[in-house]
Amino acid sequence: MLNLGILAHVDAGKTSLTERLLHAAGAIDEVGSVDDGNTQTDSLALERQRGITIKSAVVSFAIGDTTVNLIDTPGHPDFIAEVERVLNVLDGAVLVVSAVEGVQAQTRVLMRTLRRLGIPTLVFVNKIDRRGARYDGVLGELAAKLSPAVVAMGAATGLGSGDAAFAPFDDGPAFAASLADVLTEQADALLAAYVADEGSLSYARLRAELVTQTGQGLAHPVFFGSAITGAGVDALMAGIRELLPAAQGDPAGPLSGTVFKVERGPAGEKVAYARMFGGTLRTRDRLSFGEGRAGKVTAISVFDGGTAVRRPEVAAGRIARLWGLADVRIGDAIGRPGKHGGRGHFAPPTLETVVVPGRPADRGALHLALAQLAEQDPLIGLRQDDLRQEVSVSLYGEVQKEVVQATLMNDFGLDVTFRETTTICVERPAGTGAAFELIAKAPNPFLATVGLRVEPGAIGSGVAFGLEVELGSLPYAFMKTIEETVRETLRQGLHGWEVVDCLVTLTHSGYWARQSHSGGVFDKSMSSTAGDFRNLVPLVLMSALKRAGTTVYEPMHRFRLELPPDTLGPVLPVLARLGAIPRTQLSSLVEGEIPAARVHELEQQLPSLTRGEGVLECDFDRYRPVRGPVPRRPRTDHNPLNRKEYLLHVVRRV
Repeated sequence: MLNLGILAHVDAGKTSLTERLLHAAGAIDEVGSVDDGNTQTDSLALERQRGITIKSAVVSFAIGDTTVNLIDTPGHPDFIAEVERVLNVLDGAVLVVSAVEGVQAQTRVLMRTLRRLGIPTLVFVNKIDRRGARYDGVLGELAAKLSPAVVAMGAATGLGSGDAAFAPFDDGPAFAASLADVLTEQADALLAAYVADEGSLSYARLRAELVTQTGQGLAHPVFFGSAITGAGVDALMAGIRELLPAAQGDPAGPLSGTVFKVERGPAGEKVAYARMFGGTLRTRDRLSFGEGRAGKVTAISVFDGGTAVRRPEVAAGRIARLWGLADVRIGDAIGRPGKHGGRGHFAPPTLETVVVPGRPADRGALHLALAQLAEQDPLIGLRQDDLRQEVSVSLYGEVQKEVVQATLMNDFGLDVTFRETTTICVERPAGTGAAFELIAKAPNPFLATVGLRVEPGAIGSGVAFGLEVELGSLPYAFMKTIEETVRETLRQGLHGWEVVDCLVTLTHSGYWARQSHSGGVFDKSMSSTAGDFRNLVPLVLMSALKRAGTTVYEPMHRFRLELPPDTLGPVLPVLARLGAIPRTQLSSLVEGEIPAARVHELEQQLPSLTRGEGVLECDFDRYRPVRGPVPRRPRTDHNPLNRKEYLLHVVRRV
């Protein structure tokens, strides 16, 4: 069993390669075409219309006695969230590169992540039949831009023609020498043996070392071919079987898995896609997932022979579709976390926009539809503004916005438009601030004592909650309510942006125990409830935050711009006007950072500035303090910064 991901820059040919692999393995009778909209994995109507992959899809086929679950992922950077979830469940990957365009922006982002996670990766250089296809040039780019440890596994002939072919190298001295050059760089023991034997290592030992280093994510074998004609695909399949490690996991061990996709079935029921890392899950098992949620599995299907087949159980190493888990979410751990622990590998979205229904009467239906989309893609963050009756969504780019618009029309019959896209900033505490309010002491109208201190945390630390009161000083339910309300309140800071990287400490606590009248009837007027703490915490926390002060930070992208030398002069003033800061500047290369808010504008202007020859790579780098006027985001709550307004809404009195 092998769970394999197909990844690439958009239009490199991932989905076409998936079709060719399925056909070569005998799983389908005819190869589908992206242009014709009849591929196995692009099943959404929108994917067929646009000819791009939007959602990851799973198919299965066999190579000899190895069952491969193949996951086709989107290539467009706007849908990087789909790729992120797949990385958590892979045993290996095939990174597809175009023989014409070579290494592109998204190719580099993907390879950096694959190498960081140690995911074994083969490279397939596609489209050798296309005019302009290259062999030596692409190998050079792979070594220079992706990894120096790339190993060409054969030679390509007839480049740029319908007769283009790939011939794997045999065990001759030339291939053995190239293997030794790459592999000895990664293994000291092999290098010592190479020196001791005066450069004569057996081909069998080199081949075994190639398998080992590929399995460790150190070396990357490279195959050339064409998904359209099938050239080189047999060699790639042999490489997948020999060089990539099989799925690990003990079917008799503790249950462990990760949910990487959620979709809706024909009746609207949730269907969860889960990779099992350990144990065996059976129909009618009741299991825990996520943070304290649970459900009973009512049906299971596994991928086999190119399709999903119902089974009574699923064991470690396999991917399954699970029914019955109504509260399941993408990223949930089943039992023990998987090998990558569900961590995020790419930056969060840095853009947002307000979705406006074509008819005011559709507001309720729009919110339900967006909630369902966010269920399938948690990085489409919803922000409900009840005061203005508006919903915002967070996005990676303009293409994603177009897809959301088309999906709402096609799947839900909702005609929507969008306001102008804005950048998502964050706030961080500038100093330390504290505040407290005591029970039965004016101006506190709630039966609760709460004291909080806010101070800066380390960059990237998120929000940490600590105690300076005894753990037993409050009932657990009240303590839990305080922490949950702190995290909820910090979603909107002094300027309306989410507050990150801070430590909030509970410094004071107190409550009135449950009391009743002589008749045994509970009396709310003399007993504290969770609602008292839920209402008081925002007032105390925002008072502490005001005393600490906050700084607003904007997202910055690092960029790499390759361009013709004679266009550098016109490009530099544009970069300066957009707020870009060059760090490296050569005649044909500029590297630096640029505010995320200006990336789209640069992308639009670049073709005319560089005669269409400029190549721009951008990805999130860091947050920096905003320069100039501080941007504010409209609040969506009852504004605990304004005590009078807040109390009017919460308790209907001041």
